[in-house]
Amino acid sequence: MAEKDSKDKRTKYQKLEEKLAFKKKSAWEQFTDKQKKEVFLLCDRYKQFLGKVKTEREAVHEIEAFAKKNDFFDISKVNKLMPGSKVYDIHKDKNAALVIAGKRPLSSGARIIVSHIDSPRLDLKPKPLYEDSGLAMMKTHYYGGIKKYQWVNTPLSLHGVVVKKDGKKVEINIGEDPKDPVFVVSDLLPHLSSKEQNKRTAVDIIKGEELNLIVGNIPVDDDKVKQKIKLAVLEHLFDKYGMVEEDFVSAELEAVPADAPRDVGFDRAIVGGYGQDDRVSAFASLSALDSIETPEHTVIVLFYDKEEIGSVGNTGSRSNYIEYIFGMILGQAGQDNSAHNIRKSLINSIALSADVSAAVNPTFKSVNDMYNAHLCGFGVALEKYNGAGGKYSASDASAELVGKIRNLFDDNKVPWQAGELGKVDEGGGTTIAVFFASHGMDIIDVGVPILGMHSPFEMVSKADIYSAYLAYKAFISL
Repeated sequence: MAEKDSKDKRTKYQKLEEKLAFKKKSAWEQFTDKQKKEVFLLCDRYKQFLGKVKTEREAVHEIEAFAKKNDFFDISKVNKLMPGSKVYDIHKDKNAALVIAGKRPLSSGARIIVSHIDSPRLDLKPKPLYEDSGLAMMKTHYYGGIKKYQWVNTPLSLHGVVVKKDGKKVEINIGEDPKDPVFVVSDLLPHLSSKEQNKRTAVDIIKGEELNLIVGNIPVDDDKVKQKIKLAVLEHLFDKYGMVEEDFVSAELEAVPADAPRDVGFDRAIVGGYGQDDRVSAFASLSALDSIETPEHTVIVLFYDKEEIGSVGNTGSRSNYIEYIFGMILGQAGQDNSAHNIRKSLINSIALSADVSAAVNPTFKSVNDMYNAHLCGFGVALEKYNGAGGKYSASDASAELVGKIRNLFDDNKVPWQAGELGKVDEGGGTTIAVFFASHGMDIIDVGVPILGMHSPFEMVSKADIYSAYLAYKAFISL
C-alpha cells in the first residue's frame, strides 16, 4: 500500500479535488463496449417507433400493440389483479396506462413514469379549404409553441381522423409513403421579400395566418364552376374517403413533417427527426418495461395528450385520468377504492416526469448558465425544478427525493447530469410534473436533453436515449 502511494504523483489538492468536486463526464465514456452496441440496437428500434408515430393517436395505437405483444391485458376485462399482473387501459385513443401490479398494496404508493405523446404541429382549421391564385389551399392553426418560419418549404404529411356525416370514422395518412404526395407551406422568395417580409421581427417572419398548405393545382373541366381547383380537391376526397366539405368540421387532421428519422453525424451518434419531444420518453419508458416481472411497488407508465398546450382538456394531465386508473387498480385488486384511499395511494406514490430538456447549442451558448446546463451525450437530465423566472409554474422536488434518485442512478450506473432549462430570465417552460405534484406525490423531471426542440427536425444523442432507458428501468425497481 505504501509503495502504491509513493508512486502517486498527484498533489494533496488534486486528490482532494477528485474526492470532492462534481465532474461531468460523457455517457459514451462511461458505457462498456457491450453497452455501446446496445445503444445502437435500442436506437434502431426507436427510429422505427418514431417514424410510425407522428400523432398522439398513432402513439396510443403503437403503445397498445406493445402492450398486447408483451402480455398486458385490458384492465376492464381482468377479474382479479394479483402481484405481477400486467394490464393496460386506453382512453379516447389519446391516453394510455400500462400497469404491473406490485407485491405491496397500492395504498403504499406506486412508481409512476409519465410522458406526453403530443407534439407541436399544424392543425387544419374547421373550414380549411379555399382557392386562390390558381392553387387549392388549406388553412391551419398551429398547435403548441413553434417558430413558425421553420415550418415553411418543408414536406408535410397529413394524419388524423375524419368523422363523416353518417357517423363513420375515416383514418387518413398521406405523405409518409414515398409514392404519396406531400403538402407544403410556401415561403416568399428572397427577390421580393425586402419590403414585405425582411423587416419583420423573427416571430412574425411567417405569421400564423400565413401557414397555409398547398394542396392542389388542377381544375375540373367545367367553366360553369367558379372554384374549379377547390372542387377538384373535394372530388378527390369524396372519391377516396367519401368526404364532403362539411366533414372537415368534425375532423382532427394534423400536418406534420413527412421525413423519416435519420442518423446525424459521421459517427451516427445522434437521432434526428420530428416529435422527439416527447415521444423519446414514451419509447424509453415502454422499453424499460421489457424485463420487469413482479415489482415491489405497483408500476404505472402513463401517456398523456395536450401537454404542448397546457395539459388541458379531457386527455391532458389536468384531467382526472390518473384518479380513474388508481380507482380501477384498487378495485380490480379487491382493495378499498374509496376516494380517500385513492388520494392516499396518490400521495404515497413517487413519479418521474419523463420529459425532454434543452441541450446546449454551441452556436447559442449565451442563453445557458453553463454551470447548470445539459450537454448532448452526457446522460439523462435530472431537473429539480423548471418553470420560468422565479420558478413560476414549476414543480420543485424536495432534497430528499433528489437524493434518493441520484443515489439510485449512481447505484445502477446510470449516466446523469443535473441542470436547468436555461438562464433564469431568458425564458423557461414547464412540464406535467406540476399537475402530478398537485396530488401530493413526490415527482421530479428526468428526461433527455434535446437540440432544436419544437422544430420539424429535433436531435437527441443516442447515449442520452439509452441513459433514459436505464434510468426508467432503475426507477421501476425502487
